[in-house]
Amino acid sequence: MSSSNDIEEGRIEASTQSRNDSGSSSSRVVFLTQKFIAEVIGTYFIIFAGCGSVAVNKIYGGTVTFPGICITWGLIVMVMIYAVGHISGAHFNPAVTLTFAVFRHFPWSQVPLYMFAQVLGSLLASGTLSLMLEVKPQYFFGTVPAGSNIQSLVIEIIISFLLMFVISGVATDNRAIGELAGIAVGMTIMLNVLVAGPVSGASMNPARSLGPAIIMHNYKGIWVYLVGPPIGTILGALAYNLIRFTEKPLKDLTKPASFLKTVSRK
Repeated sequence: MSSSNDIEEGRIEASTQSRNDSGSSSSRVVFLTQKFIAEVIGTYFIIFAGCGSVAVNKIYGGTVTFPGICITWGLIVMVMIYAVGHISGAHFNPAVTLTFAVFRHFPWSQVPLYMFAQVLGSLLASGTLSLMLEVKPQYFFGTVPAGSNIQSLVIEIIISFLLMFVISGVATDNRAIGELAGIAVGMTIMLNVLVAGPVSGASMNPARSLGPAIIMHNYKGIWVYLVGPPIGTILGALAYNLIRFTEKPLKDLTKPASFLKTVSRK
């Protein structure tokens, strides 16, 4: 039979374990909350600055200019990557989050949280711009196909492919200079907007298109921007990892878990 001391020690151990489990759970909640807030804030300012430059350019007679819009998108993405990349991984894009998860380098359990944060940030920024600038329908700052939907779909796939290809190269390959990741990704955004902006709006990001569409009730061609970027990012990650230098055989390279290492902290 157990002595009273043994029983008391067992109670103490059980109580200590319970506190440790509770502390671990609380730490996880705090950490996820920090990531959520970082994604909301990062996406908010990307949409506020990028879409804001589009709206201001339309409202005030081209004062920003098209090259200015391209530079704005590139700069704000670069700035926010350096600002919160070490907290959330700086996804700011449901297509990027989905790609990381597909290749098993980002937990599926956090995907809904990230996507909700990104769409919420886009909605808040779009609402701010709409109220602050009193944007009329003709000054819509979202993305709509200039030509056919198929044309915009193809170009969204291509530029999203390039975006994820660069992310894979500069942010997930340990041979790259990680400190330059923000610059490389920001410049890729700028180049993509220069090339594809007049055609599709150069979204590359479902949240970027969805926020303005919901706030201003303009859903023209919205499916293009929900379908095209995820296809492009998945193909871009796949392509980079097929050419990544490794001594592994091709059959191992083509396993999803071997494809991509995310900079996001799990």
